[in-house]
Amino acid sequence: MSEAPVLITGGAGFIGSHLADALLAKGHSVRVLDNLSTGKPANLPLGDSRLELIEGDVADATLVRQVMAGCRAVAHLAAVASVQASVDDPVSTHQSNFVGTLNVCEAMRELGLKRVLFASSAAVYGNNGEGQAIDEDTAKAPLTPYAADKLASEHYLDFYRRQHGLEPALFRFFNIFGPRQDPSSPYSGVISIFTERAQAGLPISVFGDGEQTRDFVYVGDLVQLLVQALEAPRVAAGAVNVGLNRATSLNQLLADIRSVLGSLSAVSYAAARPGDIKHSRADNRRLLERFDFPEPTPMAVGLARLLGR
Repeated sequence: MSEAPVLITGGAGFIGSHLADALLAKGHSVRVLDNLSTGKPANLPLGDSRLELIEGDVADATLVRQVMAGCRAVAHLAAVASVQASVDDPVSTHQSNFVGTLNVCEAMRELGLKRVLFASSAAVYGNNGEGQAIDEDTAKAPLTPYAADKLASEHYLDFYRRQHGLEPALFRFFNIFGPRQDPSSPYSGVISIFTERAQAGLPISVFGDGEQTRDFVYVGDLVQLLVQALEAPRVAAGAVNVGLNRATSLNQLLADIRSVLGSLSAVSYAAARPGDIKHSRADNRRLLERFDFPEPTPMAVGLARLLGR
């Protein structure tokens, strides 16, 4: 492998740290840029001489260019991943979620780098396609600043592809879960929140009737895809959904957690939150056509790993 590192923005976070582990295991060097607002140094193997952690923000254009110098590719994962935070403070979150992407694009153009992975989101579809498998051509209808920033970032990355020869691999993540997803963070997914409370014997609150569905992907499967996209000789234009085309209800998820733990604390149901999408499931045909996606980790196995069982 090239000694030039792969830069991971947000690399001390949930997905980024797993990607760092996978790249190191394949012989790559890794440079991480993270402001540590949600990422944790403890997520990274800091004793490995091939890994470098730099504390800083993607909103700082000068710093982004400095840390990118000498790298061979970029995995741009840094974001304020809370939809609610973007609603409450759209100006600040825009700096990370869009301006940070533009800074990455400009630094790559100036330095002559080509390959970049971008973590987009199923949120770009809004409520469109609800109740059916959502393909990449489904009309986009971002309902929040977070979703709007992700979609705008996709468009800018495609512009830099056409105008400046960047090679962006755009992935629209559905619901990723696994170890290191911090349940105490407002950015956490429902699985990490449910499992933490279940392990502690604390009551679990569900917003809505629990029959809302999501398409869950284990983080270890995702990072195998991301490594593939970094190493591929070329990547096709256009975004790719990352999901399994499987709908799992929150009630089924709770039953799976009970099965792994052997018991479950009390569950209560509250009114659905305004703007919450009832059903979300990925049409993943493009994913399977373009990449050798691994056999998906079963939910029970992923939950057992998350729960340390």
